[in-house]
Amino acid sequence: MLSFLYRFNPWWDGDFPFSFIVRERYLKRLKRLLNTKDVVYITGLRRSGKTTIMKMLIKELLDSGIAPGRVFYVSLDFYGIEGMSIIDIVEEFMKIQKISFSEKSYLFLDEVAYKENFAVQLKNLYDLYNVKVFASSSSSSILRLGKSFLTGRERVIEVMPLDFLEYLSFKGIRVKSYDYHLLEGYFEEYMETGGIPEYVLTGDPEYIKQLVDDILYKDIVGVHNVRDKLLLRDVFRLLMERSGKQLSYNRIAKVLGISVDTARRFVGFFEEAFLVYTIERCGKLNERLKSPKKVYSGDVGIRNLITGFRDKGAVFENLVFLEIKEKKPCYVYKDGVEIDFFTEDRVLVEAKYGQDMTAKQRKLFEDFDASERLLIDGVWGYLKLLQQKYESC
Repeated sequence: MLSFLYRFNPWWDGDFPFSFIVRERYLKRLKRLLNTKDVVYITGLRRSGKTTIMKMLIKELLDSGIAPGRVFYVSLDFYGIEGMSIIDIVEEFMKIQKISFSEKSYLFLDEVAYKENFAVQLKNLYDLYNVKVFASSSSSSILRLGKSFLTGRERVIEVMPLDFLEYLSFKGIRVKSYDYHLLEGYFEEYMETGGIPEYVLTGDPEYIKQLVDDILYKDIVGVHNVRDKLLLRDVFRLLMERSGKQLSYNRIAKVLGISVDTARRFVGFFEEAFLVYTIERCGKLNERLKSPKKVYSGDVGIRNLITGFRDKGAVFENLVFLEIKEKKPCYVYKDGVEIDFFTEDRVLVEAKYGQDMTAKQRKLFEDFDASERLLIDGVWGYLKLLQQKYESC
């Protein structure tokens, strides 16, 4: 057990053999939580960078002068520790490093949901140990269970695929001010590739195909014991085809010959795995419940793998959604005219890529009761949106 933990924590021996491109927007948020007692859940799509972001924060702690022996990382899906509880593993760490219960430690528990009763154990760590806990998982449903035990004592940070500025950084692209015209070409490449970090670096289509299989069979079939794997994949293909468009459970049921309840349940599985997001129509409760939802992919590169890189307007709208999703948008639909988003802080948003609003859209956009109106038009509108988001971090 001793050598096993040292392999996970090479900084105990004075080494840190990790290199990465810093994703500042997440590092800033995590650093602000370091001095709170709360358990921090790091969630998001599989392979979106959760483990790397944990190690960014570990390096930040070490660089700030925290003793290496007070920082502990473990991946709880590692073969050979199935019979050990989280508490067992943490106490083994404390024993190795000779840490008393009064001394503060920093725990990074990767893939925490692999341990049964993880939520109770995290509560015990919160209540009885002098530790700051960061825990990751690729399943939002499992983390909801954890939050029920830590109500008011947890924070959740969702790690998204790379945005365009991060994409440029990962590709090593720096555009000088007199070459800004090049950004439009790079942005089209980003729209096609998406933001899964390893795929951005390698461009290997087999990687993204394997990622989709891992999510379908490990995060959905494995967790929910889905028997009809072909149906699961068919629902997934349909959702990707409808990315950026309206889609009702009734429509899914009719196309695939299944019940509405089955359609709703399967869509829920994809939402829990961060592969898909859905938003409701704006309006009264009955309108929200009865109207079709709009569907967005968790990563446009995954969407393009299934559909091919086409309908750039829908891809662009998907990218805009991923940047404003924390504002809980709904979509506006009136008399056959649609506006893409209306956020909880009453901002009306329309995303356009290479096309103009129709006259009817323009009228609805101008007449709708909103505190602010944003027309996000192509790469420059998207970059302005990103700039505002980074400034607010």
